[in-house]
Amino acid sequence: MDAAIQEKINTWLNGGFDQATKDEITRLKKEKPDELTDAFYRNLEFGTGGLRGIMGAGTNRMNKYTVGMATQGYANYLKQSFPDEQVKVAIAHDSRNNSRFFAETTANVFGANGIRVFLFEALRPTPELSFAIRYLGCQGGVVCTASHNPKEYNGYKAYWNDGGQLVPPHDKNVIREVEKIGSVNDVKWTGGEENVTIIGKEVDEEYIKMVKGLSVYPDVIAKHKDLKIVYTPIHGTGIMLVPEVLKRFGFTNVNIVEEQSKPDGNFPTVIYPNPEEKETMSIGLKKAKELDAGILLGTDPDADRVGIGIKNNHGEWVLMNGNQTAVLAFNYIIEARKTKGIARPNDMVITTIVTTGMINRIAEKNGVNCYNVLTGFKWIAELIREKEGKENYVIGGEESFGLMIGDKIRDKDAVSAVAILCEMAAYEKEKGRALFDKLLDLYVEYGFYKEDLISITKKGMDGQQQIAAMMESYRANPPKVINGSDVTQLLDYQLQKGKNLKTGEDWAIKLPKSNVLQFILADGSKISARPSGTEPKIKFYFSVNTKLHSAADFDKVNKQLDEKIKAIIKDMKL
Repeated sequence: MDAAIQEKINTWLNGGFDQATKDEITRLKKEKPDELTDAFYRNLEFGTGGLRGIMGAGTNRMNKYTVGMATQGYANYLKQSFPDEQVKVAIAHDSRNNSRFFAETTANVFGANGIRVFLFEALRPTPELSFAIRYLGCQGGVVCTASHNPKEYNGYKAYWNDGGQLVPPHDKNVIREVEKIGSVNDVKWTGGEENVTIIGKEVDEEYIKMVKGLSVYPDVIAKHKDLKIVYTPIHGTGIMLVPEVLKRFGFTNVNIVEEQSKPDGNFPTVIYPNPEEKETMSIGLKKAKELDAGILLGTDPDADRVGIGIKNNHGEWVLMNGNQTAVLAFNYIIEARKTKGIARPNDMVITTIVTTGMINRIAEKNGVNCYNVLTGFKWIAELIREKEGKENYVIGGEESFGLMIGDKIRDKDAVSAVAILCEMAAYEKEKGRALFDKLLDLYVEYGFYKEDLISITKKGMDGQQQIAAMMESYRANPPKVINGSDVTQLLDYQLQKGKNLKTGEDWAIKLPKSNVLQFILADGSKISARPSGTEPKIKFYFSVNTKLHSAADFDKVNKQLDEKIKAIIKDMKL
């Protein structure tokens, strides 16, 4: 074993760590030495979004000590940033194993540092944490969740005073402070319990009122209150608020998927608690078919992602991808605001560089400013803050099953998204058609955009190096032709430079640095390569488009675009 790794292990075996942790290390040493190496070969990185990792003993794991050291560093930075104020933070957690323990550990460390803490009494959706930060006038916040990762994982997301996740310069500054915490002995673990206040129903009520205020057509809901809705919280926090929000909106026929209704960190009915996965939504789909429902919705463990199922043009149940859901939601908000007469000349919407370009076309045709930011809702939140008082934000979203409606929260919110998507279904029902019919109408009007995503996982100690080498190869030697179409532009967000590969002309990309490469093809296709910030994966996003002359042509053109994406993937040897 590497000497540096052995030294870290010895520190934990001989230092001020609890006996259970030491016993776990001893067991791994005997039974699973490779796992022990992985647990200590590096420190679990406090990245720009916080922590995320497998739970267990070790410097590269989510445990009391890594969470405590991260919190101490964050507490130090908050106190430096707000020297003349009583610093306040809000803390929430999801249904994962150990999430409550990590949230209480975080609360105790903040409290011991003289910071006033508002800790939710039990599990709550991530978006409510974002709302609570703003509502309670906090300078920061934390939610303990690993979002849609498998059950072995947990995480720690850090927020700033606007309710958004950390952005520059705070993200890097917090990382620096966390890195200064060299030992668990640098952490103030106890001694500030009086600084912790338990919160719950009163914040729920204010959040629900805010979400109810997003409704554009309560009169339409009143006419179609019996819309048959099937909802699954996938063993997560959505059960705490989604049924109540739908009830407040006026929906009376909400059917919960009982098998997945109980919060459970083991996620017993699924492998990945992610509404993007068909297998995860299969129980909900079965119930929707049995009930002949109008719409199916599912939220992930911390209720920031939403997946929907609807009937297609053949009456078959299908799951929408994140781009399709975003197209429907953006169009509904823009269209409904215009029709209702509440649109403002300075309305704006925000999407991301890897999300469908169809949203840009919808916004442009409706005279609404549309901004494209880096992947992640923290960048949407940052732009809202920058434009505050000048432009009126109405909706933002990205392909990863996330929507953020209204500016009272600053992170993706599946609770409000579920309610608005149900309202949208009622609105189309009022017009005598299904949501899929509306999607086809939009394809005919704006062009048929089709997207796909593949993720390549590179695990282990050299996984990150393999991903870095792959990106460097694309950066140094970009392909000239993909699937028979010339690559006309290379957009390098790490170098903040775009280049026309035909003319040699280049230009500055005015977005923060991010390790993303995009290839724009002569036929309008777009391929994006992006290493994940939270998992040992590299993601490839594919977007192709063509004209759809009529809804009757959908099946034929859909097949053509599917084949085109497959051909691109094959040509790129992915």
